[in-house]
Amino acid sequence: MRAVKRALAVTALAAPLVIGCAGLASAQEGLDANFGEGQFVADQNGSGVADANSAVGADGLQHTDFWIWSDDTGISGAFAGSGATWQNG
Repeated sequence: MRAVKRALAVTALAAPLVIGCAGLASAQEGLDANFGEGQFVADQNGSGVADANSAVGADGLQHTDFWIWSDDTGISGAFAGSGATWQNG
């Protein structure tokens, strides 16, 4: 039962990322390049998710990466993000 709860927690954390990245990719016009990579684990030691993604579009660029880990001692994680915009013409 504990493994099922962890799997559900990881899925709940990862689902908004998948949906958000799909929306970001479809919103760009003209110039468009993106990269995404993610991992998740749920086992007897704990559960966690990690993601890194970058996007360049007509309005600018951005990069984010994060990780979240949950086990018997609690929940921990980190996040970093950056971006820039440029003026068109």
